[in-house]
Amino acid sequence: MALPSLCLTAFTVLRHIEPILVLEQLGSTFFDTGLQMVVKDRCANATYPDTHLSRGDSQQKAMSDFYMIYNLIIRFTPILPSMLLAWLSDRGWRRTPIVVSLSGYLVSRLVLLLVVLFGLPLEVMYGAAVLFGLSGGYCAFWSGVMTLASLGSTATERSKVLMKVELLYGMTGLVGSLVSGHLFLLYSSSLGNGTILLSVSTLLNLLAFIHSIVLLQVKQVSDPEPEQDANVLSHASIDVTVEAPARIDMVNVVLLFAAAVLYSSAVGGALEILAVFVMKEPLSWTATQVGYGNAAGCMIFLTSFLGVIAFRRCVSDVLLILIGMVSFASGIYFLSFVTATYQFYLARSLNLFALIPLPTIRSLLSQQVPASSCGTTLTALQLSLKVGGLAYTPAFTKIYQRTLDWFPGFVFMLSSILTVLAMIPVSIISWRSPRRRNYERIQGD
Repeated sequence: MALPSLCLTAFTVLRHIEPILVLEQLGSTFFDTGLQMVVKDRCANATYPDTHLSRGDSQQKAMSDFYMIYNLIIRFTPILPSMLLAWLSDRGWRRTPIVVSLSGYLVSRLVLLLVVLFGLPLEVMYGAAVLFGLSGGYCAFWSGVMTLASLGSTATERSKVLMKVELLYGMTGLVGSLVSGHLFLLYSSSLGNGTILLSVSTLLNLLAFIHSIVLLQVKQVSDPEPEQDANVLSHASIDVTVEAPARIDMVNVVLLFAAAVLYSSAVGGALEILAVFVMKEPLSWTATQVGYGNAAGCMIFLTSFLGVIAFRRCVSDVLLILIGMVSFASGIYFLSFVTATYQFYLARSLNLFALIPLPTIRSLLSQQVPASSCGTTLTALQLSLKVGGLAYTPAFTKIYQRTLDWFPGFVFMLSSILTVLAMIPVSIISWRSPRRRNYERIQGD
C-alpha cells in the first residue's frame, strides 16, 4: 500500500508548477553562464580603430554593446505576444503562456549550442533573442507562473505563496550556478568548452517544455471569506486598503507601478553591467568564478524569503518594500568601489533583502483585481518593467562605456540613486493610507 500511495503523491507533485520551475531555472542558469563565457571569448580580439581604447576596454565595449542589443531585443519583442498570451490565459487557457514561452526558451538554448558547436557568428544570438521574445519570453513565463500561484492560493496566504515560488526559483538557481562553471570547463577532444554545459541546458528546457504540455495542472482555490478578503489586506498589509474592483484606489495602483518600474530599472541596469564588469581587470573572472558570482545572487532569494518570514508579522507590506529597497541601495553603492573578488561578495551580502519589493508589489496588485483580470494585471506590470528596460539598458550601457577610463563603478552609484527615488512613491502610499481610512470613517459616520 505504501508504494502506490508514494507514486500517487509523486504524480500529484509533478502536476504542480514547481517541477517546471526547477527544470527551467537549472537550464537558464547553465545558459547564462555559457552565454557570458562565449561572449567574453568572442569579444577578446575586438578592436576600435577610431578610438584609443586599450585591449581590455575594447573587449568591455564589445561585450556591453552585444548585451545592450541582445537585452533590448529580449525586452521589446515579447510585448505584443505577452499581451496575447495573457488574454488567452484570462479566458481559461491558463497553461498557454507557460507552454508557449518554454518553446522559446528551448529554441534559444539550442541556438547557442549550435553557435559553439559550429563556430557560428555571435550575432546569430540576436535571431535567437527574437524567437525567444516572440514566444513571450520571461515576461509571459513568469506572469503565467505567478498567475497559477495566485489562483492556487487564498488572498491571505498569497504573499507567502508567491515568495515561496521565488525561493524555489532562487535556490534552484543557486545550485545551478555553483555547478555551471565546472560544467563549462568539461569537454572532449572533439568538443570545445561549454558544449556539455549547453547540451544539458537544452535537455533540461526540453524536459520542462514536455512537462508543461503533458503533466501541468491548473488549480484554483476559492477564498473561504470572499467578502472580508475583498475589502482588507491581511494583518501584515494594513497600510494599503484593498476594496472591491469597482472601488479600486487608482492612485495607489499608479504609485505601485511607478515604484516597481524605478526599482526594476535600478536593479536591471546594474545587473546587466555587472555581467560585463566582473570580466575586466582587476577581477577578470573565470567560468568557475562566474558561476559562484551568480550563485551569490541566487542566495538573495533565500535571504529575502527569510526576511519576509521574519518581518511580515511585525511590519506592513509597505515597510517590507522599503526594507528591500534600502538593502539593495546600500549594497549596490558599495559595489561602485569594488576592486577585489572578496569585496564583491561583501557588497552582495548587503543585498540580503533586495528581492522583497517586487513580489510584494505583485501581491498587493493581485489582491486589488478580480481573478478574471489577475493575469492581465500582472502581465501589464511585467510589460511596464520591460518597457522601462528599453530606456535603462542603452542608458546604463553608454554611461558605463563613457566612464570606463575614470570610474567604472559609476553606473552602480547611479543605480543606488534610482533606488532611493523608487522609495518615494512607496512612502507616499504609507502616508496617504491612514488619511484615506480616516476620511472613509468620517464619511461612514
